[in-house]
Amino acid sequence: MSASALYDVPGPKARLRSKMFSIVGGAVIIGALLWLIVTLGSPRTTANGAVVTGLWDPSRWDIFLDRQLWRSLGEGTLATLKMAAVAAVLAMTIGVLFSFGRTSTKAWIRKPTGVVLEFVRGMPVLLMMFFVLIVFSTGGFAAGVLALGLYNGAIIGEALRAGIAALPRGQREAGLAIGLTPMATRLRIEFPQAFRQMLPVIIAQFVVLLKDTSLAYIVTYVELLRVGLNYMTNYYGSQYFFSLFFVVLAIYLTMNLSLSWLARVIARRTGPKGGGAGTTDDTKPLDPQIVATNALGAQSTASLGGTL
Repeated sequence: MSASALYDVPGPKARLRSKMFSIVGGAVIIGALLWLIVTLGSPRTTANGAVVTGLWDPSRWDIFLDRQLWRSLGEGTLATLKMAAVAAVLAMTIGVLFSFGRTSTKAWIRKPTGVVLEFVRGMPVLLMMFFVLIVFSTGGFAAGVLALGLYNGAIIGEALRAGIAALPRGQREAGLAIGLTPMATRLRIEFPQAFRQMLPVIIAQFVVLLKDTSLAYIVTYVELLRVGLNYMTNYYGSQYFFSLFFVVLAIYLTMNLSLSWLARVIARRTGPKGGGAGTTDDTKPLDPQIVATNALGAQSTASLGGTL
């Protein structure tokens, strides 16, 4: 379908107006950034009359020549990545279980799973951390991992359920027609395709999970935020708070942008132009007969291996 069939092609006046809006909007954004930079770099007078140097003054950044500071920030970063990695594995496991429960044909499995999922999605992550910490008397690490795993697992479960629901009905019918059980059809035919389609969404949710590890600061887990803005500020002095804030922000941005870049790379490689050996045109649903034949071949091979 051509683009002109969906909307009217803009004329010269509309294109000129759009270009002017873009120029004005870009100028406003650049002006706001320049104002922020100048404001942060200007000296300020506190309520008690003391003069505080601007953020860009060299005296606000001399602590970053200390190796111990970077060693501490590195330990905090590793602690953040450790919590994110363990919580991501737990979230993926819980998400798969939620997706299977939500798509079950048995009402006594599907309905309770839906209630639990909505309860987990509706509870704030920080409140869930406090709940785990108080009720189960765990440490900050366990409370953060369980809360992040449960909440993000619920989101991932819904994404996988949507991916399974978006598949053509012929995928499941073909598997059942060749004698596969409903569970085998789900595992061998439906779930791999849904997982591949939803993989960029899942990795994007992992970016959210990585950012939410900063909430573990409240439950006394020693992660990057606590190390950078609490321990280092108390050690070097409050005059370095904003300097440490920007460094911690830069570390978080580096980790999140790296994970987002990974999501884009995976999306390109698993998309229609994957370019790998044996890839097909993913813009069209897979032929149910081909999928069923492949599944039947795999099942026959496994059975033959068992008899041998």
